Amino acid sequence: MGIAVGIDLGTSNSVVATVIDGQAVVLADIEGRSVHPSVVAFGYGHAVVVGHRAKAQLAYAPENTVFSAKRLIGRRYNSDEVDRIRRMVAWGVAEGPHGDARVRVKGKVYAVPEISAHVLAHMKGIAEQATGQAVDGAVITVPAYFNDQQRQATRDAATIAGIKCLRIINEPTAAALAYGYGQGHQQNIVVYDLGGGTFDVSVLRLDGELFEVVSTAGDTFLGGDDFDGAICDHLAAQLLEQTGIDISGNHSAHTKLLEAAERAKKALSKVNAVAVKVPGLGRDAQGNPVGLQTQLDQATVQRLVMPLIQRSFSVCDEALNQAGLSPKQIDNVLLVGGMTRFPLVREAVGHYFGKAPLDHLNPDQVVAQGAAIQAFSLTAYSDQPAAVLLDVTPQTLGVRMVGGFLDPIIPRNSQIPTEMSKIFTTAHDGQEEVRIRVHQGESRIADENELLGEFVLSGLRAAARGEVKVRVAFAIDADGIVKASAQDVESGRKVNLTLQASSNLTAVEVEELKFDELGF
Repeated sequence: MGIAVGIDLGTSNSVVATVIDGQAVVLADIEGRSVHPSVVAFGYGHAVVVGHRAKAQLAYAPENTVFSAKRLIGRRYNSDEVDRIRRMVAWGVAEGPHGDARVRVKGKVYAVPEISAHVLAHMKGIAEQATGQAVDGAVITVPAYFNDQQRQATRDAATIAGIKCLRIINEPTAAALAYGYGQGHQQNIVVYDLGGGTFDVSVLRLDGELFEVVSTAGDTFLGGDDFDGAICDHLAAQLLEQTGIDISGNHSAHTKLLEAAERAKKALSKVNAVAVKVPGLGRDAQGNPVGLQTQLDQATVQRLVMPLIQRSFSVCDEALNQAGLSPKQIDNVLLVGGMTRFPLVREAVGHYFGKAPLDHLNPDQVVAQGAAIQAFSLTAYSDQPAAVLLDVTPQTLGVRMVGGFLDPIIPRNSQIPTEMSKIFTTAHDGQEEVRIRVHQGESRIADENELLGEFVLSGLRAAARGEVKVRVAFAIDADGIVKASAQDVESGRKVNLTLQASSNLTAVEVEELKFDELGF
């Protein structure tokens, strides 16, 4: 028999854990490292390396080294988010055949789930090497604010990697599970999850082994990468002022500064000031190599990143309002994600909630540990009562109406699994079919939300507008995956559809991309 694991597939780093002798244990590689960069590098002949070895290549071959791919997963090529990513990275971003964003390296185009699959396969390999057992299945975590197509794309990545995905669960829910499972807590908690690329906050009610998510909110473009970017921009401005060298468009120099910014940020978690020295960023008029020498202190970095921290509290406001709670009604605050190690973040969170956040949990590992507990409960027999997870859908689900407005069917923060429906009527005389366009998001304008897919119910009786009725129903399962149906109320004819977003891979494409097990 193999083992079931929990995998925290992060934007910057990934972690794998399993339950051993009743305890969730984070698994390390042969060098004792338990946190692994979510970086995929392509070498000669498209050979692939992942993790620490791949990150080491970033400095000298940034155009062949893919990082923060999770920010692209499930996104359309023409979205604003993808445009921002394109300006940040040295590797290429291409448009796929379904209008999806893809990664271009060394002239070859890769689907984003294929990149994530390399990271998942790497984590699976670490688990098998650490335990001496095969991995039979995995619970994989995603940001709570991920939409349907991002969740589907993550599941596709698992399939490509040859991993049976037992369940997709939200990162804050996994963290709460690691905190509260078997502890008998009865309290309201907040999980403040600031990772490398995304930010989520979830409000949960714990009652013994019942873990009920009351509300969740998030920003899928706020994380440690943005803190590093703010510091990097400051360093680039100093370089320009000192030397006249502008590194805009110079990806190699930008990568060096970005790495220096990350090192400085980490150092400033422990000291008040740090010297920054980055050689070889360009050449002066005489052709001599020029670098940057400067100093950063905590006050400067605080000024640079405080707007980002304030953005996170706007999301906290939203989640608490949805839950109908005030900060004073929260019993404990859990910090998740490597960025919460930054003292300024911890202090600001404590000030916002009026209480010091808990500090006995490892923010880098707690999500994987919670996922491992869930994987164990799904696959193993235990005398201990299983945890009951009651999660919510993070974004409103609705259909596009005549005039371009979104008519909500399942509101955000509805408990899942769930199914809801609404009756609609035909909009034109003699109408014999309806095209149903499914969107997810909070804007009243349908096209400002994510289009998940569309389908057609035909064969309706030709009649005056408003006379023929159609029932549209949506169901969201425990993974947050959406299914839809439309039924002619008069005839009973029904069309069912598991939404496969038009920008995602087809089942055939996923099968074709599956890794050869002998190669991994």
